[in-house]
Formats: sequence, structure tokens, C-alpha cells
Amino acid sequence: MKENYCLQAVLVCLGVLCHSQALATERRGHLRPSFHGHHEKGKEGQVLQRSKRGWVWNQFFVIEEYTGPDPVLVGRLHSDIDSGDGNIKYILSGEGAGTIFVIDDKSGNIHATKTLDREERAQYTLMAQAVDRDTNRPLEPPSEFIVKVQDINDNPPEFLHETYHANVPERSNVGTSVIQVTASDADDPTYGNSAKLVYSILEGQPYFSVEAQTGIIRTALPNMDREAKEEYHVVIQAKDMGGHMGGLSGTTKVTITLTDVNDNPPKFPQSVYQMSVSEAAVPGEEVGRVKAKDPDIGENGLVTYNIVDGDGMELFEITTDYETQEGVVKLKKPVDFETKRAYSLKVEAANVHIDPKFISNGPFKDTVTVKIAVEDADEPPMFLAPSYIHEVQENAAAGTVVGRVHAKDPDAANSPIRYSIDRHTDLDRFFTINSEDGFIKTTKPLDREETAWLNISVFATEIHNRHQEAKVPVAIRVLDVNDNAPKFAAPYEGFICETTFLFQPIVTISADDKDDTANGPRFIFSLPPEIIHNPNFTVRDNRDNTAGVYARRGGFSRQKQDLYLLPIVISDGGFPPMSSTNTLTIKVCGCDVNGALLSCNAEAYILNAGLSTGALIAILACIVILLVIVVLFVTLRRQKKEPLIVFEEEDVRENIITYDDEGGGEEDTEAFDIATLQNPDGINGFIPRKDIKPEYQYMPRPGLRPAPNSVDVDDFINTRIQEADNDPTAPPYDSIQIYGYEGRGSVAGSLSSLESATTDSDLDYDYLQNWGPRFKKLADLYGSKDTFDDDS
Repeated sequence: MKENYCLQAVLVCLGVLCHSQALATERRGHLRPSFHGHHEKGKEGQVLQRSKRGWVWNQFFVIEEYTGPDPVLVGRLHSDIDSGDGNIKYILSGEGAGTIFVIDDKSGNIHATKTLDREERAQYTLMAQAVDRDTNRPLEPPSEFIVKVQDINDNPPEFLHETYHANVPERSNVGTSVIQVTASDADDPTYGNSAKLVYSILEGQPYFSVEAQTGIIRTALPNMDREAKEEYHVVIQAKDMGGHMGGLSGTTKVTITLTDVNDNPPKFPQSVYQMSVSEAAVPGEEVGRVKAKDPDIGENGLVTYNIVDGDGMELFEITTDYETQEGVVKLKKPVDFETKRAYSLKVEAANVHIDPKFISNGPFKDTVTVKIAVEDADEPPMFLAPSYIHEVQENAAAGTVVGRVHAKDPDAANSPIRYSIDRHTDLDRFFTINSEDGFIKTTKPLDREETAWLNISVFATEIHNRHQEAKVPVAIRVLDVNDNAPKFAAPYEGFICETTFLFQPIVTISADDKDDTANGPRFIFSLPPEIIHNPNFTVRDNRDNTAGVYARRGGFSRQKQDLYLLPIVISDGGFPPMSSTNTLTIKVCGCDVNGALLSCNAEAYILNAGLSTGALIAILACIVILLVIVVLFVTLRRQKKEPLIVFEEEDVRENIITYDDEGGGEEDTEAFDIATLQNPDGINGFIPRKDIKPEYQYMPRPGLRPAPNSVDVDDFINTRIQEADNDPTAPPYDSIQIYGYEGRGSVAGSLSSLESATTDSDLDYDYLQNWGPRFKKLADLYGSKDTFDDDS
């Protein structure tokens, strides 16, 4: 604090001194004409005549930031007419008059009552006037003057930004411009050195420097390496007063980052990489990875990998993973442990982008050796061929050898192989295979006309490891054997007119053979040897697998014979040849004069003498056939057995109603509802069998069966009906239960009335009166015997 006070005192003294000198200079050089003239010597002693002056001042100065205890004397106003007797009064007006600046109206001294700041206001314009104290009459015209605030160095330099950020490429030459920083000073740049700034570097040496006058920061060291240090913090100072002692200063921070250039080649951290791959690996599977390190970043650090040499170039490939910058070694083709167990590759890593400025730092690539060991794996068996085609003749006996498949274990262990047929491909089991040697044989004769090709699959499985198996397709061709005779290609039928002429063509025939073309055509057509001299027809072979049938005579008669059956022998071209005899039907028809067919029916001709012999024979044959049919029908009806199923219309219980000729006639029939005896199971669709006794016998509920001596027959019958209705094995067995009560030993005896008209009975039927309304009719008939006898 003491140092600051001393500094301010020195500044005030300097300011007063400067003000006095300026005031003297101004007074000497800027005197106004006075009302009273006087003389002044010149430089060479001559007397100059001065004109009258009104004022002895022109411009005043006051130092800023003065903080002394008394007001600062700015200057003095004085008029030449002022004799010092106090009759003149000085008046001050204008900017700051009365507030900042005050005047002694007697002496004309002007004082500043407040501290002034040049940075707020650099000057003030005031108006001075001398008036008579008593009358206030102006003695001179008002005169304007200026009070300037004298600047002092009271403002430090300030930078435009508190911090700066800049980039510069690494390896830049010395003196490369990085960034320019700029500071400003609020002091007066036209007065003294208060605003004259000088830049200097406080931190960041020896890497960077700054130009003192411009503030431009430049590199100061060559070959700065980003990989060694990427970021630098620099402090720049701006000092006024031209950098001299006592000047004020300000600082700013500059962060400088070195940007990357491709000045480092990729480098493998090791000279050899060891990898392994299983022989069971499939192409495209990853084997391993290599990585060359490049300290550069961005596109300068991009690396690509290639295989440039080695005995595994055909089996392996390498790709670049740009996310991890690694080289990925992959399997290109399958490897075999038994063939070769190790491979060597020479892999090169190179930069993608190269900067020509640093080509001398190259080469920007590196190589490494990759050794790959092949691991043994338990491989499935391998067939010697990808597929097999065998042949076998049709109709060959079971057990005929078709062919052989062969597989082996590719592993060094050479495990034994077992063969089997995939039965999904041989559902009919036409073939079998020897599990040890792979020979395929037939199990039954084959028919080429049914299936010409058979496709099966054969498995080869290691005996010691059943999970290791291989599959191969086997196609078996069935060779043709001439085992099918040729036949008519269609059901041919010939027609001939009665008025035909000699060697008239009747029909052209062709043949068809199921055998292969080698055992089929050419076909030979001929008549059988026994009718080769047939007087009616002949066959001519056209030698194009067709033949024509011709009439050998003219004039045929339908009355004599209207139908001819001509056997034709067809032979094929196989070895040995096959032949068959086919019958051609030739009808004799009636034709018009132009040879067009009219009718081929023999019945169209009606003779005057009656029917022909053939017609009579046909009629008799029909009659005989009808008689035979009738006899057979009658015989079958007699021998027809009772059906096993009881149909509704054949229910014997309905016959009771149909053929009832006892009792009270129609009245008795209407009184009894036969529907109670219907089988409910039969109504619902269940028809009991007569010949099968039901497995379940309905057992009457205990307590329902009345005692034999009971006279409540009505309850007995109702109970039986209820049991029959609920019995699933009802008719015809229910009839036995219903009427089983009656019989030998019964109190009622027989209910039949067949003998009632011819035989007298001494039985007492009075008990029928107690059997209920259903037996009232019987009670009336038999119970009134005595009464009837008495009446007679």
C-alpha cells in the first residue's frame, strides 16, 4: 500500500509540473488582446507593440485520478482591465461549472472539486466572463476555453478472450504461426506510453514464442511429436508503457493441441504369431488375429493386412477389422490333419494413407510370420465317390449282387466302417447290404415295367463312434428283359360289307409292348400256322409296326355268318422274341351301293319262311336261362336261414296281435297294449341278436317276485313288465320270464281255451274274480259255470 501511495504522489507531481509548463507555454503563445497595451522585447532586443488583450489564458489541463486533500488548481482567469481593486467579478459557466469546477470570482482561480477520469470524459468546454461587481455589466465579451483531463496510466491491458484454443500440426517447422492474441488498453494512446503494449510469453517455453508487437504465437522447437505430448498450455502477457518498469499488464491462457500427421509406420509387437485350426473347421471360420500398432490416430492410423507369402496362401485368407484395427485370419479351404499338420504365412500390415511429407520416415508397413497348426479331429467316414450308379436286370433272382459302395475313415486311427441302408429310401425293402464290405444285393425280383430306377441311400458309420457317419446316394437302374409280349395297341374291330370284293382292306392294326424299345419293335404280324391259309381273311405286315387286314374273298352273307373272330399273332424284336395271339372281331354288315355301312345287326333281316335257326337257338337259350334263374331263386328262398338280426317288421311279439284268435276277439286285443312289450333298445336303433345270449342277465330285484301261491296276478304281471322294460337284454328272453309263471304245478293251470269246448273241467275258477280287471273276462267265462248249468 505504501508503494502505491508513493507512486500516486510521484504521478501527481509529474502532472502538476507538466501542467505548469503547458500553462506557461499556452500563456506565452495564446494571449488575447488586452484593453491596456504594454511592450515586450523580442529575441533580438527590438520592442514589439502588442495589441490590447482581454484574457491571458486559452486552454487548461487537469490530471485525472488526483486524490489529494485539497482541490486541484486548474488555472486562473485574468483580464487586463483587472487592476486588483476587486471591482471585477469573474463568472464561470459551461460543462461541469459549479459542480466539478468552481471559480474564485475575485482572483479568477479555477479549482476541480472532484476526481476526474479521462476514460469517462477527456475534456470539458467552459465559458468565462468578466463583469462589473456592482452593476454586473459585462466588461468583456464571454470567451470559451477547454479544460482537458490529463491521462495517467491507470488501466491495465485486457485480452479479448480469457482463454484461447489453437491447433498446429505436429512436426511443424520452427516459426509456424499458431494463433494471434490481441489485448486492448483503455488509456490514451496519443499521450505518453500508457497504451503502448508489448506481448511476452510467461509459460510455454521453449516450445512456443510470441511476437512482442503483434501477439502472434509461433512454434519455437522443431519436430514436436504428438505421440510424445499432445497438448500444451501457454500463458501470454500484454504490458503497457512499452513494457518498461511501472507499466500495467494483463495475461491470457492459450491451449495449443498438436494435430496428428502420419509420421509413424505400423509395427507388430512380436515377430511370430502361433495359431491353430481344427481339421473339422469349415471355410470362413476364424483362425486367429494379429495387430500392428500405429500410434497415429484417425485415417493416419488405419492399417490394412495382406498375406504376401507362405505355404498356406491357398488355404487361408486375412481380412481387416477396421473397428479394432486387427487382421483376422480365416480358413479359406478345409485342411486335413492327415495330409499336412502345419502351415506358415507371411502377413504384411501397411498404412492406408501416407503423407508424402514424411515419406522419408518409411516404409510405412511391417511384416510378421503366422504359424498355423492343424489339429486332429474325429471326422466322419468318406465315400470314395460322391454318388453311385449300379445296374441290375429285371426278374433277377433274390440275392443278385447289384454293386458295391466303399467308404473309409479319414482319421489316422482308420476306424472300421459299418454299412446300412436308409430304410426311408427303400420302403419295399428291395435291397440289402453287407454291413462289412458294402455289397448291395436284391431281396426279390424287380420289374422294370413297374419301376425303371430305384434310388436309395447308404450310411457308413464308424464302429467305435456311431455319431460319425456319412451318407451317399445310390441310383439303381433296372435293365429290361424281354418278358412282355406285344398286344393290340387298342381294341380293334373290323367291319366288312356283304358285297365286298377280293383283297378289300378291312382295318389297320398296330401293337404295343411294355418292354424297352430294344425288346419291342420291330413288330411282326401274322396268322397262326393252323389258319395261315384262311379262306376269308389275310394279314399283310406293313414293316412299320403296323399291319393291314384284308378280305381274301368277295361276297359275305349275314344270314350264314355275321361275325368272324380272326386270331392274329404279334411277335416283337427282342431276344428271345415274345409273341401273343390277339383276336380281331370282324362284323359283316349291310351296305348301300356306295359301300357305306347301313346295319350290322342280324335281327334286321326277317325271312318269310320264319325265324332262322340261329334266332331260334338264341330264344331257346334265353328261356332255359330264365328257368334256371327261377329254380335257383326258389331253392335259395327255401334254404334261406333265419336272419341273425331281429328287425322291427319281423318282431314275433307283433304276431300275437296279427294272429290272435283266442280270447274275446277284437275287444280283447284293444284292451291289451302290445307297445308295453316293445324293446326300447330296438326302438333306439339297437337290435338284439338271436344267436347271441346277452352277457348281462338282468337279475330281478329282491322282494318283487311274488310267492307262487299269491293270488295277486295283476301285480305279478306288472312287475314282470317293469322288469322287462328295464332289462337291456329284453326280447325274446322277456317272454320266458313273463309266461314262466304258468306251467306245471300252477294253481291256475293252463290259460289256453283250446280244449274248453270239448272237455269238461272240474276246476274251480272262482279265484279269477280276485285277479283284477284284466282277468274279468275270464272270470265271467269260467267263474259262472254253476250258474250256467243251473240255468240250463
